Amino acid sequence: MIRTHRPAAGVCALLAALAAGIAFPGHAVADETEQAAPKVELVLDVSGSMRTADIDGGTRMAAAKQAFNEVLDATPEGVQLGIRTLGANYHGNDRKEGCKDTAQLYPVGTLDRTEAKSAVATLSPTGWTPIGPALLKAADDLQGGDGTRRIVLISDGEDTCQPLDPCEVAREIAAKGVGLTIDTLGLVPDAKTRDQLSCIADATGGTYTSVQHKEELTDRVGQLVDRAADPVVTPVATEGTDQCSSAPALKSGLYTDREEFGQQRWYKVDVEPGQELRASVSVAADRAVNPDYGVLLRAVTVHGREIVRGETSGLGRTDVISTGLRYPKAENDDDTTPETVCLQVTNSFSAAAGVKTSPGLPVELTVDVVDGPSQASDVASFGLGRGWWLLGALVLTGFLAGLVWGWVSRWRVAVWRTN
Repeated sequence: MIRTHRPAAGVCALLAALAAGIAFPGHAVADETEQAAPKVELVLDVSGSMRTADIDGGTRMAAAKQAFNEVLDATPEGVQLGIRTLGANYHGNDRKEGCKDTAQLYPVGTLDRTEAKSAVATLSPTGWTPIGPALLKAADDLQGGDGTRRIVLISDGEDTCQPLDPCEVAREIAAKGVGLTIDTLGLVPDAKTRDQLSCIADATGGTYTSVQHKEELTDRVGQLVDRAADPVVTPVATEGTDQCSSAPALKSGLYTDREEFGQQRWYKVDVEPGQELRASVSVAADRAVNPDYGVLLRAVTVHGREIVRGETSGLGRTDVISTGLRYPKAENDDDTTPETVCLQVTNSFSAAAGVKTSPGLPVELTVDVVDGPSQASDVASFGLGRGWWLLGALVLTGFLAGLVWGWVSRWRVAVWRTN
């Protein structure tokens, strides 16, 4: 039996390996060659403030157009790409009308580079900044299919169409479990813009980038479009319960769920004798939370006896907190019945004042059931496993080096005294 405590970086590395398709059995994840074409929609702010000339001596709009043209040239084959604008068409001062100003400039589909570039060339900074409505429409544009879906939002200011909070819109999109990621880029952003764009990205597991130069914008948009083409494991939405007896039965795979503040969720996994259960969980703080929180992942029997646990805590310095565990089921010739292991996920997050607690926090659960180690030493020795021989060799080498160094030092002192 092993207990492990994995920091967020360790679990992120594990998830990256799983995303590369090297850790899950074939029956748990769709074959990469069968995955649907990835879809990306670039959502560009074309509001009046994009006329500002503060990016390498040119306007923000000029920098965006140049970036789009270069990204369109480099878009990988097979990526279905579209472009949506916000604030590009309405010239008036009616806020109600201005907040409806979002349109699809180029439909999501097989890319015709010449046509897409021609459409981008027609853009001119015009109106309002309806980020929330644009995100809702963009999510609709990307519906259908099982491939990767990604929105890349480029804006230079806050949404001007409150009370439709774009951060809440992003959380609603994430709560639907549609597997859509929103990445945001802020062009020379102020503090409020940065906070809003960061919140939008965090809500869906995306990234936020502050951009000050044309090359940065081109490189970052290109990276995000390329990332959509990478083979990924699509998480499967599941719903844990408040007790093990009614929990969903999971196989090896990557799962997503939502967990209320301070709640516990239960899941079940069958482990054959001679197999090892490896599980990790990540809980994202996608909104303002109080410091001092933790996540607990326990493996228990159906009768409630704890087998192993992993736990970790945080102080508000990270948006994601993760932990994991391993449980090797010993082989038994007399009993070949699978053991049902109950996984309990508990968090100790608490909401900051005025923060909504619904929907719950995003949970990502990794389950991997593999053939167990052939020898007890693989999982014993205080978690060092076969690393003990290396530790022993290092200790012996250090001991011998110390003896040699001590003898040489004494000899040099003796020679010095003689001379």
